[in-house]
Amino acid sequence: MSEREQGMSDLERYQDPLTIQRVLHTARTIAIVGLSKNELRASYFVGYYLKRHGYRMIPVNPRETEILGQKCYARLADVPEPVDVVNVFRAPDALPPIAREAVAIGADALWCQFGVINADGARIAEEGGVTVIMDRCLKVEHARYVGRMHWLGFNTQRITSVRAGLQ
Repeated sequence: MSEREQGMSDLERYQDPLTIQRVLHTARTIAIVGLSKNELRASYFVGYYLKRHGYRMIPVNPRETEILGQKCYARLADVPEPVDVVNVFRAPDALPPIAREAVAIGADALWCQFGVINADGARIAEEGGVTVIMDRCLKVEHARYVGRMHWLGFNTQRITSVRAGLQ
């Protein structure tokens, strides 16, 4: 097996559909590490989506005081309530210390967004009893398993090949 193939099979263990579904259906409070107040960033959209779908969303960003109407915390240790899922929008090399914090606060899961792949971070979380999901988007997986995703990948409630205004 090539190194690339080995890396992919290692990654697949963090993308198990049953684990993803369990995390999605049991989580109530999600801390988003690296949430941006920039509306054009993916993290903002995911935070907005999660809040809109009934999750308690907690922003974690040391440069902000409030995002999406929620108080923002500098680090996970500052969050004054239990966190079910730590959702990470940071560079992969930032994952090990975030994983240590997730273990320290007793999070149930560490969810690493697309491209946030770090074996050391995953190992730290797993050794601390935290479920790891890696290289998956929480919003996309929620839409897939909770029934909010249309067969085209979005829920328009209308199927057409004609752009609006051209009809």
